Amino acid sequence: MSLIDTKYEHVTLNEKGVPVIAGTTMKVVELVSEKIAYGWSPEELHFQHPYLSMGQIHSSLAYYYDHEMELNKDVEHRLQSIQKYRPPEKTSLRERLKSSGLL
Repeated sequence: MSLIDTKYEHVTLNEKGVPVIAGTTMKVVELVSEKIAYGWSPEELHFQHPYLSMGQIHSSLAYYYDHEMELNKDVEHRLQSIQKYRPPEKTSLRERLKSSGLL
């Protein structure tokens, strides 16, 4: 796997040009998704991922803030992809009977 260095000490680009946290297989967008979804601080991200250093976390967040539009599009694309695999919401028996004219 060939990696390309960036100006962010702990962020490299993989062969597909996707930013990953150096020395790991974790994509920057995965860490950012957790920050967005849960509102986690860098300290909480470190608590949740103790194998990441604070330097790796801060470098990843700096990369995100400098490439926010691009990574937000990636997050949105991931959310849309997940929606395809979610089962349809279940309705109550009463609602189903009502919609079929039986109530």
